[in-house]
Amino acid sequence: MTKSLSALVLVVDDDAAHRLMLATLLEEWGYRVVEAAEGQKALEVVYKGPVDLVLMDMRMPRMGGIEATRGISQYNPSIPIIIMTAYSSISSAVEALKSGAYDYITKPLDFDALKLVMERALEHTHLQRENEGLRQQLARLQAPEILGRSPAMEQMMETIALVAPSEATVLITGESGTGKGLVARAIHTNSSRSTKPLIEVNCAAIPETLVESELFGHEKGAFTGANRQRQGRFAQAHGGSIFLDEIGELSLPMQAKLLRVLQEGEIQRVGSDASIPVDVRILAATNCNVEEMIAEGTFREDLYYRLNVMTLVVPPLRERIEDIPILARHFWEGFAEKNRKTVKGMVPQAMDLLLKYSWPGNVRELENVMERAVILLRGEYISEKELPLSIQKLKDEEESPHAAGSMGQMGRFLTMGSTLAEMEKRMILQALKETGGNKSETARRLGITRRTLQLKLKKYLEEEGEA
Repeated sequence: MTKSLSALVLVVDDDAAHRLMLATLLEEWGYRVVEAAEGQKALEVVYKGPVDLVLMDMRMPRMGGIEATRGISQYNPSIPIIIMTAYSSISSAVEALKSGAYDYITKPLDFDALKLVMERALEHTHLQRENEGLRQQLARLQAPEILGRSPAMEQMMETIALVAPSEATVLITGESGTGKGLVARAIHTNSSRSTKPLIEVNCAAIPETLVESELFGHEKGAFTGANRQRQGRFAQAHGGSIFLDEIGELSLPMQAKLLRVLQEGEIQRVGSDASIPVDVRILAATNCNVEEMIAEGTFREDLYYRLNVMTLVVPPLRERIEDIPILARHFWEGFAEKNRKTVKGMVPQAMDLLLKYSWPGNVRELENVMERAVILLRGEYISEKELPLSIQKLKDEEESPHAAGSMGQMGRFLTMGSTLAEMEKRMILQALKETGGNKSETARRLGITRRTLQLKLKKYLEEEGEA
């Protein structure tokens, strides 16, 4: 049964026989039907209760279809109205569309066409309501630490808004430094568990011999040095959430014990046979390729599927360069206040270098770069001089004789009638072929940045797709 089949349809027609025929047909299709003999009665039906769709005849006594359409649209513009009209009244139907109708269909009715238009109208309304619900969720979303307006970030925030209210286990993936911990906090903050604790555990930072005790606790005397009973992180998170960062670092035996917690909702302290029930939502994160780890036998497949109820991918900074100015300002303002310095901004040349850099360390690296810049700053504007050499050298590469020399290579691609863009494309593709597809080496040979090369290649792929 589709979304449309339980919809309530209002049939408005002064012809009783036509109205009855339509009602019978719609009920056979699975719709619920309510009837009205003219426009004023239709308005009364809409005022009394929710209607999903209206089939409106054009010409009726007292109040005609255009006036009724205008009245319904003003009262509730989300109700789709389909006008039924004779060929001679198509101009009036167009007027009705301007008054708020969704579509029109001509008499005598083509029932297949009618069914299709109705389904399309209901699906359109369903999507509108879903989008409005999502907009309301996003408006309520509390994630002040997550900055960015790029399409990649907007998509991620939409996913957070949908996932957070649920009880689903979430696996957060992404490169180191992208902000997976911030995402976990946003999910917890916007969940029904927000009044309870979020316990964060870095699995990579705990010695393997202590992981079980750290997560599940231990009894007094369970091992040397256990001079008192200890409550583990899962018990501390009872009623709330636990964030297991770098979960790929857990050993296979610990993965098996974590799987039991997910399946049974119980933990056992080290040195105890008693099971303790825990109510905890698990948020896990990794920068590893878990599917590759499964193939290598270093990660349990059954645990992966239990964790992977919902997956949320945090985009790397190089895929959201629109956000770099926003993030940079946020960081330099924070470090300026912390270091009691005045920073009025960043010179354009320095910002240009930030945008060209590939950011292997992602947002965390940008944060460190801004802290360094503020500490080294002598004036009021951050310049290239305050940036690390790894970023400064991008300017040197662009101005190097090699870069100019590389343009000389273009001579061997010259042909009569070639445009500059065509010559450039042939030169880039040839260099890429000569380096065996190594983009970093290709960029170095051409005297351009890797980012510029990536943008050029993306453009060529799009051109081929359009062709």
